[in-house]
Parts: sequence; C-alpha cells; structure tokens
Amino acid sequence: MEAEAAIITIMALLFLSFVALGVYATVRAAKAAKRGVDRTIDQARRTVEDTTLRAKSYGQTGAAGELARLRLSLRTSMRATQEALQAGVHEDASLKESLELFHRLSAHGLELDEDMKRIEREPDRAWVAGQLPELTARTERITSSADALRRAARERALRFAEDDLSSLSAQIDVEAGALRHWTTTGTDTASGTPGTAPGAASGNPAQGGRGAASGSSAPAAGSEPSAITAPDPRLTSYPWEKSARPETTT
Repeated sequence: MEAEAAIITIMALLFLSFVALGVYATVRAAKAAKRGVDRTIDQARRTVEDTTLRAKSYGQTGAAGELARLRLSLRTSMRATQEALQAGVHEDASLKESLELFHRLSAHGLELDEDMKRIEREPDRAWVAGQLPELTARTERITSSADALRRAARERALRFAEDDLSSLSAQIDVEAGALRHWTTTGTDTASGTPGTAPGAASGNPAQGGRGAASGSSAPAAGSEPSAITAPDPRLTSYPWEKSARPETTT
C-alpha cells in the first residue's frame, strides 16, 4: 500500500509539473504574440504618420507645410541614427555609451515632436508662424547631434574594416609567396647556387647517377609523384558563388 501511494504521489507531482510547464509556455507564447502585434501596430502607425507628414510637406504651404517638414526631418534623422547604433553595438561595445547618449537625445526629440504635433492643431496660424523660428532651431540642434553620432559610428566601422582588410591583404601576400616556393627552388637549381642536389652540377654522370641512386630525395618505386594540389572547390562555398546545375541524363 505504501509503495502504491508513493507511485500515485509521484505521478500526481509529474502531472502537476507538466500542467505548470504548459501554463508557463502558454503565457510566454501569449506575451510574445502580444509584443509582436504591438510592434506591428507601432510600425504601421509610424508608416501612416510618415506618409501623412510627407504628403503635407509637399502639398501644403505656409506654417502647416513647414511644421510637417520639420517633423519629418526630425523623425527621419532620429530613426536612422537609432538603427545605425543598434546595428553596430553588437559588434563594437564602445557604441554602448553612444547609444545611451542617443537615448537621452531621443527624450528631447520626442518632446519636440509632441510640441509640434500640438501646434499643428492650433487654429491661430499667425501665432504658429511666430513659433516656427524656435521650433526650427530646436529641430536643427537635435538632428545635428543625431547625425553626428550616426556618421561617427559609420566612419568608425569603415575604419575598422579598412584596417582589417589591410592586415588581411598583407597576410595573403605572405601566404601567396610561401605557396610559390617552387619558383625560388627552380631558380637556384638552374643557376647552380647552393641548395642544389649533390652531383647535379658535376660533369661526371656516373657520380650523378650514384648520387641519385644513393640520395634519399628520389621517389621510391611504385610511389606516386608529389604534386601541388589545390583544395576541392566543392568543399567551400561562398554566398557570391552560383551553385552548379545538376547534370541531366537523356
């Protein structure tokens, strides 16, 4: 009876564990789906707002068109800088500080965008026109800072890529010279410089024959001659190479 009770208890605990695990997985999946839906809605809303601002900047004149151009310039600059920094911080840890500075700058940019959005609904067009110089100056200060961060991050990435390419090119030149070692050996043999086989420059063919027979450099009978073989190209593929088409039989 005690053994049966222990087995029942263990099975009940396992069942409860599976139920809890299933509930946890369901909650995580629901939260992930909600985050995905929220991102999709945010992206759609931003796209609609950008399209509306672009239409206003081209189709309207005066204060309304200028406000639309300022908002569109601010949003475009901030979004491009954010994407550049977030893409580069995974490869360059020093961009974390730049990303933190951008987050502080984003707070000012968001405040400015909200101010211009409220001013767009202001019915007094003359008052709105009077606010444009200050709004333009604030927009230029924020976008200039964002552009400076983005360009510095891109120049840093390009400089690192150029340095790595230069180092790689130097290593490849050294390796290419090492792979062409037979050219140096052939030149030394033809000119009779030191490093040639014993008896090769001597006028006595018998000595040459004995040297060749007794030397350890001669290939053994039945052995395959040495050759410089290239790696099989089928073992290495690159994204810029086209895959070979399979042969068809008729």
